[in-house]
Amino acid sequence: MVKVCVLGAFGGIGQPLSLLLKINPHIDELSLYDLNDCHGISKDLSHINTKSTTSGFDKNTLKDALQGSNIVVIPAGMARKEGMTRDDLFKVNANIIKTLCLHIGQTCSENVKVLIISNPVNCLVPVAIETFRKLGKLHPENIMGITTLDIVRAETFLREHLRELNNDDIDPLDHDVISVVGGHSGTTIVPIIPDKNIIKLLGSSRYKQLVHRIQFGGDEVIKAKKSSGSATLSMAYAASEFISTILLSMTHGTGICSKEQKYRYLPAYVYLPGLKNGAQLKRHLKQVAHLDVNYFAVPLKFKNGSISELDPTILTKLSQEEIELLRAAMEPLQINIKKGEKFVQNTAKM
Repeated sequence: MVKVCVLGAFGGIGQPLSLLLKINPHIDELSLYDLNDCHGISKDLSHINTKSTTSGFDKNTLKDALQGSNIVVIPAGMARKEGMTRDDLFKVNANIIKTLCLHIGQTCSENVKVLIISNPVNCLVPVAIETFRKLGKLHPENIMGITTLDIVRAETFLREHLRELNNDDIDPLDHDVISVVGGHSGTTIVPIIPDKNIIKLLGSSRYKQLVHRIQFGGDEVIKAKKSSGSATLSMAYAASEFISTILLSMTHGTGICSKEQKYRYLPAYVYLPGLKNGAQLKRHLKQVAHLDVNYFAVPLKFKNGSISELDPTILTKLSQEEIELLRAAMEPLQINIKKGEKFVQNTAKM
């Protein structure tokens, strides 16, 4: 039996994500929580003829919503609006993440998987890690920031360029054609194209356009929605794809499925110390980019729903352009990380 709990199920990401999770065949029970009452959403989804059951909860029943959960997904928080940076979101959303993680640590088993969607991910995953550390329940292999939207965008935008070049030989959805590492905002997002011939094929101008659009694609959506919302539908889709990888690894052991091979090594933003290959990745980043960070989005391998190891091989053959992107990412990423860590250190004793 697999129970998934969505914290923030009433919101712009939470509702479409809950729909996608309801039709996932690997979920038996779907628990929907928000400050707003989620009974209506739960009842609506319960009419869909898939095997999972749904339950709705409100602000007074968080413990009941969490009880027995194997996976907790957190899209809760304020959405970014036009002119607002992810840093602007920090004060509001950091408090939300800290509070929710306290309840998760006090209610769920120590093997629960905590998947953070709320922005700014670069700062909020450190908030979650430090909160669980203070509780004495830190398991880095189970705490991940979902950055899948970056790779979904990368595949989409690369496909558009290849179509303009009348190139049908390269499929961006094939395994390892393009990936994204680093962080989950602006210049901390680092697209990696393992086959450097593709970079040459694009040419300097197209390549720069591709990188910029991957890094700042969220701004397109905010502008198109006239500041009435951010990337909610695409984020829900991307999150459901990442959660599917976790679920596959819980039901099949390793998460490897022939139909979903391209998602075998999806990146996520994680705490490197204590994870297999984490020390190796930290050394490599310091050697290439000259700064030391404890958090980084990198392709992951899973076993039984938890991170079994990091896959740093994607960083071993970088072009000069990618090295420069990586170096540009490190300082803002380091600032984001310290902000999240200091938030928990400076808040009242738990």
